[in-house]
Amino acid sequence: MNKIVIITENNTMEEKMNILTFDIGGTNIKYALCNDNFVLSDKHTIPTEAQNGGQALVNKIISIIEDYENIDRVAISTAGQVDSENGIVVYSTDNIPYYTGMMVKKTIENKTGIKTFVENDVNAFALGESEFGAGKGKNNFIALTYGTGIGGALFLDGKLYKGMGSSAGEFGHMITHVGGKQCTCGGEGCYECYASTRALLQSINKRNNINLNAFEIFEKENFQKPEIRSIIDKWIDEMIVGLVNIIYIFNPPLIILGGGIMNEDYVIDLIDRKIYNLLMDNFKDVNIVRSRLGSDAALLGVASKAAKL
Repeated sequence: MNKIVIITENNTMEEKMNILTFDIGGTNIKYALCNDNFVLSDKHTIPTEAQNGGQALVNKIISIIEDYENIDRVAISTAGQVDSENGIVVYSTDNIPYYTGMMVKKTIENKTGIKTFVENDVNAFALGESEFGAGKGKNNFIALTYGTGIGGALFLDGKLYKGMGSSAGEFGHMITHVGGKQCTCGGEGCYECYASTRALLQSINKRNNINLNAFEIFEKENFQKPEIRSIIDKWIDEMIVGLVNIIYIFNPPLIILGGGIMNEDYVIDLIDRKIYNLLMDNFKDVNIVRSRLGSDAALLGVASKAAKL
């Protein structure tokens, strides 16, 4: 691919890399251009249309790539469990049907000729926070994101811990309610059935016969309604249950929370006020913070890896 060549004041040539970076979620796809200083531009958000399946999703990504010129690398952050070395989705729930086994890297490279890096979305989030955000300079932390589902990542001894099958950190499928709600993974009572942003929306909209999105729920006229506030508080309690379990298992120094819902001060403040009362004294040193990079974290995380290909 063609690179942009810059002539410096010393008459030397510097090659500038253009990375097209994607963050594929169950609801939306975010994408942007990233330069070699890891500054994002030309940001877009479009519907995932996950119901159309994994092949349609990859075709959509390829179509976007082909709309650009002079792209040197493609970086993909995606929902699902990912073998990042080979760029394969090793497992996906029904949030994106027929995505399991999808050879994302090979398909994109064969079609476009552009070197491509693929990583799980929360691992990408953790990489971004480690390089540029709340985890910078930290060797050990846990990252969780709350959205359509709940994802997790373990950053241990300065690197991602992925487990035997590239699947470590699936905190959304911890069972917090035995015999509880049916989950898209096929199990019952999973953490994300109760503590994801989707779970909050389903509870509020079903019980009140309305159709609010996550941002509208926290608007003053809705947030102040007792019937809505009580559901939000119960949902935050569900979040805290999972976080307490994670803290007791890993005893981490830092937990970074991501997802658009974490932009709401009420959520992070109530977690902070409640959770330490539930922990034994020798676990209370954990620092729980929200992402510094927000929705840019995963985009930057995979871009930083793609740049090294």
